[in-house]
Amino acid sequence: MTFCLGVKVAKGIVAIADTRITSGSEVSSNKKVFVHQSQHHSLFIMTAGLRSVRDKAITYFKEVLEEQDTKFDKLYKAVNAFGDMVKRVAAEDKASLREAGLSFNLSAVIGGQLEKDDEHKLYMLYPEGNWIEVTEGSPFIIIGQPNYGKPILYRNLKYNTSLQEVLKLGFLAFDSTRVSANDVDFPIDVILCEKDSFKINEQRYEKADLEQISYQWNALLNASVQKLPTDWMEPIFSKSLEI
Repeated sequence: MTFCLGVKVAKGIVAIADTRITSGSEVSSNKKVFVHQSQHHSLFIMTAGLRSVRDKAITYFKEVLEEQDTKFDKLYKAVNAFGDMVKRVAAEDKASLREAGLSFNLSAVIGGQLEKDDEHKLYMLYPEGNWIEVTEGSPFIIIGQPNYGKPILYRNLKYNTSLQEVLKLGFLAFDSTRVSANDVDFPIDVILCEKDSFKINEQRYEKADLEQISYQWNALLNASVQKLPTDWMEPIFSKSLEI
C-alpha cells in the first residue's frame, strides 16, 4: 500500500507521497513521485499500485515526453498520454499478472500547470486509463490508503485555505495514516506548485524532521479530549448506580 495525497486550493497545489514499498515480507523505500518541468511547463505524477507496472508506465511516458513534449500545452493532454501508457502496460502485462495471482492496479495523481492552462490543475487517473479532475467542490484526492487521513481534511480543508495550512493538514493526514497502517511510513516527498509559477518545488522529509510535529499534535489531541464536557454522559453512568 501507499499514501499519496494531492490537494488543489486557490493558491496552488500541495502533494505528499510516502516512500514505503512492501513486497511480501520485504520492506524498502523508493520514490513514488516523477517530476518533469521546464520554463512555463511543469507536471508531477504520484502513483499507487504494483511497482513493476508503475516503473514501466513511467518509462514509456518519459519516451513520449522526449518525442512529443512540445505538443502538451495543457495538462489534460499529458494526462491522456500517460493514460495511454497505462493502457499499453495493461495490454502487455495484465494477463501474465492475473496468472500469477496479481491484479493490475496502477492509480495516479497528476498535477501541475502547462503553458496554456488558465490555472494549476490536478487529476486522478484510474487503472483503466480514464481520469477525473479535482475541483473546488472536492479539493483533494488520496490514492493507496485513503481512509485514515480523510477525516481531518474533510473537517478543516477549504478551497481558500493557505498553502501553509494545506501542508500542515496534509502532514497530519499522512501521520494519521502512518500510525494506523504499517505499510505507510517516512520518508515523505512533498510537492509544492504555486498558481501561475509554472514551477514545482520538491522537498523530502525524514522522520527526524517532523517527529516533534507529530508528538505535539498527539499531545494537543490528548489535551483536547480531556477538556471535552462530561455532563452528557450522566444518563448512562447514572444507571450503573441503580440497584
